[in-house]
Amino acid sequence: MTAKVILNPYAGRWEAGERKLEAESALKSAGIDYEIEETNGPDHGIILAERAVHDGFNPVIAAGGDGTYSEVINGIVKANDNDGSVVFGLLPLGSANDLADNLSLSKDLTTAVEVIASGKTEMMDLCKVNDRYFDNNAAIGLEPYITLIQQRYKRLKGSFRYLTATLRGVLDNPQWEMEIEWEGGSYSGLITLVTVGNSPRTGGIFYMTPNANPFDGQLTFVYAFMPTRRKILALLPRTMNKDEGSYVEHPAVNEISSPWLRVKSIQPTPAHADGEIISEQIHELSYQVVPNCLPVLMDNNPYAD
Repeated sequence: MTAKVILNPYAGRWEAGERKLEAESALKSAGIDYEIEETNGPDHGIILAERAVHDGFNPVIAAGGDGTYSEVINGIVKANDNDGSVVFGLLPLGSANDLADNLSLSKDLTTAVEVIASGKTEMMDLCKVNDRYFDNNAAIGLEPYITLIQQRYKRLKGSFRYLTATLRGVLDNPQWEMEIEWEGGSYSGLITLVTVGNSPRTGGIFYMTPNANPFDGQLTFVYAFMPTRRKILALLPRTMNKDEGSYVEHPAVNEISSPWLRVKSIQPTPAHADGEIISEQIHELSYQVVPNCLPVLMDNNPYAD
């Protein structure tokens, strides 16, 4: 079968477009029959992936970063109704490449193409928030609040932009009253953040759901309320620890696994899925896991026992 490669030229701060010829050379050297198509704006990857499935391409490969992966996956599942018949592959060309790293996939293009050429797959879970699928992470509260601040800082770049937005968000100290329900439990009260993970890491360095596993048939979520700016700032460095010293060890932070989660926020909250803002003001969200629904090209499963 012919592979469809969907390339986001803007990924990795426009580096993906500059590496297009390198990616094509690697695909040709590996003997992969492919067609390549570029996205031209937000959510275009969804359209291209859905069309690729209907046109009989298999596998469908996302060449870009985490936003590209998410769009392509949404297009695949939209087209084939999660029947697992279309294989998903990754060519990591983004800035953070969280999904690739969470799956222990190499960011070296030659090695990444060799994994695609091998044809070996693992069936991965996906998660869903309302009508949007996500492969890695979604959140409401402080996390997307900071993302919206970032989007306003047009002149700042890279990690300095994120740090500045984070400090601004913490100084604002937004709080929400929420009702949260999951299998076997519930919470009602003030909230600083709710973050939902299919995988442990997001944002390149943050382990917001450090015990998440994209192959366990569960979503893992964290909810917390930190009343003061000082306490939030003190906890922030611990979000970069996956194991010992993680922020989820704090008594005010709760990490839970469940097949579903429902949230009702009294005040409107922003929401994101895989880093893309899906709403700036929303009151009700429903999350669920879709187990073992996406065959992903990978040579080993780092979560296997």
